[in-house]
Amino acid sequence: MRKSYREQELSQHDFSDQNLSFTDFTEANLVRANLSGAKLMGSNFSEAILWKANLEKSDLRWAFLKGAILEGAVLKEANLEGAKLEKTNLSEARLWDATLWKADLSEANLNGAKLESANLKEAKLEKANLSYAFLKEAKLEKANLSYAFLVRANLSEANLSGADLSEASLDWSDLTGANLSGANLSGANLSEANLKGATYDDNTILPILEGEAQKRGMVKK
Repeated sequence: MRKSYREQELSQHDFSDQNLSFTDFTEANLVRANLSGAKLMGSNFSEAILWKANLEKSDLRWAFLKGAILEGAVLKEANLEGAKLEKTNLSEARLWDATLWKADLSEANLNGAKLESANLKEAKLEKANLSYAFLKEAKLEKANLSYAFLVRANLSEANLSGADLSEASLDWSDLTGANLSGANLSGANLSEANLKGATYDDNTILPILEGEAQKRGMVKK
């Protein structure tokens, strides 16, 4: 029988290392709860409050977190493969080395989130707010970042090959050394973006002329 903590008061509760796969946490209060190392595969956290919760190294594969509040949460090395995170608040969340492969983060708030070396391959990030996000060395191959807000985001050394960045706002972003091979940046705003050492190829669609791109430090493969 599946466990249910629906709408329960669980702030600061310790669930560390427990097997809670397919548990219902809908609208539960998990403020500062400890879920580190917990098995949460397929669990439902829709509209739950996980403010500053500890989810380090937790297994959240295919979990439902739509509309959840994860502001300031620790998700270092967490596995969120295929997780549903539409419109989730992850501002200032710590996601170093987290796996978000094929996760749905459409319209999510990742303002100031720490995503260094995170795996975001094929993730859905359309219309997501990634302003001031730290994405250094992040893996974003074939990710959908169309209409995403990436103002002042740090994307240095990130792998964006084949990514969709059409109509994205990249004003003042740091793309030094980023891999943009085959990426689609049609309509993207690169105003004041640092493009030094960013690489592109014949399949890259740029919003600026190639001459300007190279003048700003981009390198063609």
